[in-house]
Amino acid sequence: MSEQVRIPYVAREKELKDLYLPMVAPEDRPQTALELLGEMLKYKRSLKLYLDVCTHCGACAEQCHSYLGTKDPYNMPVARVDLVRRVYKQVFASGPSFLRTWDGAKAIDQETIDLWYKYFHQCNQCRRCAIFCPKGIDTAEVTIAMRELLAHLGMPSRFHAGIAKNMAKTGNNMGNPLPAVLDGIEFLEEELKEETGLDIPIPVDKEGAEVLFNPSSSDLYVNTDGFMAVAKIFYKAGVSWTLSSKITETANFGLFFHEPSMREHSRLLVQAGKELGVKRLVAGECGHGWRTWRMFTETINGPLPFPVVHLFEEVLGYLRDGRIKFDKSMNPEVVTYHDPCNYARAGDLINQPRELLSACVQNFVEMTPTKELSFCCGGGSGILMDEAMKIREALAQPKAECVRSTGAEILCAPCAICKAQLPDVLEHHKVDVTVKGLSDLMGRALIL
Repeated sequence: MSEQVRIPYVAREKELKDLYLPMVAPEDRPQTALELLGEMLKYKRSLKLYLDVCTHCGACAEQCHSYLGTKDPYNMPVARVDLVRRVYKQVFASGPSFLRTWDGAKAIDQETIDLWYKYFHQCNQCRRCAIFCPKGIDTAEVTIAMRELLAHLGMPSRFHAGIAKNMAKTGNNMGNPLPAVLDGIEFLEEELKEETGLDIPIPVDKEGAEVLFNPSSSDLYVNTDGFMAVAKIFYKAGVSWTLSSKITETANFGLFFHEPSMREHSRLLVQAGKELGVKRLVAGECGHGWRTWRMFTETINGPLPFPVVHLFEEVLGYLRDGRIKFDKSMNPEVVTYHDPCNYARAGDLINQPRELLSACVQNFVEMTPTKELSFCCGGGSGILMDEAMKIREALAQPKAECVRSTGAEILCAPCAICKAQLPDVLEHHKVDVTVKGLSDLMGRALIL
C-alpha cells in the first residue's frame, strides 16, 4: 500500500491485539473481505438497500463538503459507495452476469481494498448527502459498515485504534489514569473558587446523585471553561450531580469503526449509572457521542433504567423553570452557531441550543446554510489525525466560507470534535474567529 493511500496510517499489530482484531495477511484480504461483506449484507439491511437503490443521479455530489473541498471524484458520495457497489454487483447482486458487468461490477483486489481505506476515511459520516438524496441514501451508514469491515481485515486507522485502546484501559479517550483525572478535577475546583469566591464542588462517585454527568474528557484539560460552566450551572440550579471515576468520556469512537468498542463504551456508562443509583444520565458536548447515547445505547445494551438526556435539554429545563438566569451583556460579541452534524441530522438538537443562545448572548446571527442543511466541520467521524491535516483542511473549506460570511467574532461549536477541528482549519483558511462551546457562553452569562 502506498503512503498516499495509507493516510491516515493503519494500526499496528499491537494495537490490533488490544482490540482483539485479527492481523490479516495482504494476500488473504480480498477473500476475507468478500466473506465479511457477505455476512454484513445479511444483517445490515440498510447497507444492501443503499447498494441496490442508487440511480447515480448525482444529487449528492455538490452537497458533499468532502467533494467540494477536495474536488476528488471519489469523494462524491455516489462514487465512494460505488467502490463497494461494484464488488457487490459482481458477487452478491442478482441478475445475469453480463448485466452485472455492464452495471460496473468489478472483482475485488488489493487495490480496491486500498481505495476503501483511503476514501472511507475521507467521509465524515455527516449525513448531509441523505438530506438531498431523492432515495434517502445515507452514506454514513455505508462508511460505518466499511470501516468495520476494514477493522476486521486488520486495517483500522492507528488514531481510532489508539483512542479505543485508551478508552478500554482508562475510561477516557485521552488515556489519562484515574489519579491524573482526580488531580485535574481538584485543580478545576480551585479555579472555580478563585473565579467565583464560592465553594463549587465537582463530585466524583457520589451515590444517589440525581444526575451522572458524562463529559468529553478533553473538557477536563483543554475546554476547561466549558466544564467549569457546567459545575456552576448545577450548583446554581441546586442539582445533586456526580462524575464517575470509571468513565469520563461521552465521545464514543467505536461508532466510527468498531461496533464491539461502541457497545462496551455504552455498557460502561450505563453500568456506572446503575452502581451510583442516579436518576438520569446527562451527556456533555459531543455530537457523535450524543447520537450514540440517543440512538444506539438502548438498542445495543438493552432497556435502560433511566433516561439519557443532553446537557442542553437539562439546562433548558432549569432556565424555563427559573432555576437559573443569564446576563446577556456578558456575551456582547457577534456570535454565530455551528450545527454539529450529529445534533442536527441525527440527534434532534436544533432548537434547544438556539433557545439557550438567545438567552445568553446579545448578538446572534444565523449561518447559511444552517440547521439540518449545515456543512460539517471536516473533522467528523474522528478524522483528527495529525497526518491527515491536509485532508482536514480541505474538508473544512465549505464550512470555513460559511463562517467567514457571517462576520462573527465567536463561533459557537458545541461538540468536542468540532472544537478540536475548527480552530486549526479556520486559521488555515484565514477566518478570524474564536471557537467556543455553548457551555462556555452559558458560563460567562450565568448569574450566580
